Amino acid sequence: MARVHIQYFALLREQRGLREETLETAAATAGALYAELAARHRFTLPAERIRAAVNDEFVANAVALRDGDRVVFIPPVAGG
Repeated sequence: MARVHIQYFALLREQRGLREETLETAAATAGALYAELAARHRFTLPAERIRAAVNDEFVANAVALRDGDRVVFIPPVAGG
């Protein structure tokens, strides 16, 4: 199990009802963590529409998570 710190923005923050949290997860990758969170919190955005950043760098969903990582899931932004 890895203990990770997660930040939520925009729609994900609204759906989760929090800006950030720290939790333990068995998810091995950023993509698996998003799937876990989406199921737990009923996120409506599919994984392919989300960008992940780990420790301040954009990463592929297949990147491995380590204990102590800071993870941000960034939904698409609309505007003009």
